[in-house]
Amino acid sequence: MVYITRGLLDALLEMAEAEEPSPVSVVLASTPAGEFESELALEDGTPVLTHFYFPDASGSVAAVFGVDLGTPAGRGRARFVSHPQGPLEATREDTFAAAVVVAVPPWDRSSCAAFDRNDRELDLDVLDSEPPQETLSDD
Repeated sequence: MVYITRGLLDALLEMAEAEEPSPVSVVLASTPAGEFESELALEDGTPVLTHFYFPDASGSVAAVFGVDLGTPAGRGRARFVSHPQGPLEATREDTFAAAVVVAVPPWDRSSCAAFDRNDRELDLDVLDSEPPQETLSDD
C-alpha cells in the first residue's frame, strides 16, 4: 500500500500536464503518519508521501558527477513519473525506488497507479489530510 496526500498528488498531476509531451520524474519524500495533526487511521510510523523535490534542484552537479544533491540524505525512497504516451505501468526506463507512482493522460486521479521495484502494482490510497507545517528554527 502506498499512501499519498491529495494535495501532493494534485500538484504532481498538474506538473505532468504542464510538461506534456515531455515526461516528468520527481523524487518524493514521506512524513510518518504519527506526525500529522489530524488523526489518520494508520500506524504512527507508516510513511505518507507528502513532498517532492524539484527535478532541477541539482541538475548540473548530477549531470557532471552523477550525485543528486537536491535530495537530502535518507529521503526520497519514492518517485513520481509521468508517461505522456502511456503505459500506466512501471517500465524499465523508470528510475526505481521503493515505490513508483505513475501517471498518464488525462492527468486525473483515476489515471495513476503505484508499483514496487518488481513492477507489482500496489494499492494507492489518496488521503484528504494536510501534512504537518514545517518551519525553520534557530535551534
